[in-house]
Amino acid sequence: MPEIKAPWCPVAATVEVIGGRWKLNILFYLKDRPRRFNELRRLVPGITQRMLTLQLRSLEQDGIVSRTVHETVPPHVEYSFTKKGLSLGPILDAMEEWGEAHRPRRRGRAGFDTQTPLPR
Repeated sequence: MPEIKAPWCPVAATVEVIGGRWKLNILFYLKDRPRRFNELRRLVPGITQRMLTLQLRSLEQDGIVSRTVHETVPPHVEYSFTKKGLSLGPILDAMEEWGEAHRPRRRGRAGFDTQTPLPR
């Protein structure tokens, strides 16, 4: 039986890059300014150090995020959007706006109060 290929879908291609449990949270906090690794870890509840590392590497490989090592004492690493990543800004803004407009008035699936404003 011949394999049937689905037609290419640009929405599916976008979801493949930014989808998953953690990536949108990471991108949400990076959209306003660069963040250090531990700062992201504190801002994204429930993510492990290993998972944050894997997700940031994946976003880096896709050209969405860049990693900068600052040669200070002690050294630190900062993550920020690339030019390609910045082009996701309007999408993230639209998703944020939609989420605010349609925010559930009960506890969300992640277990946190959905009426409490998110930290910036």
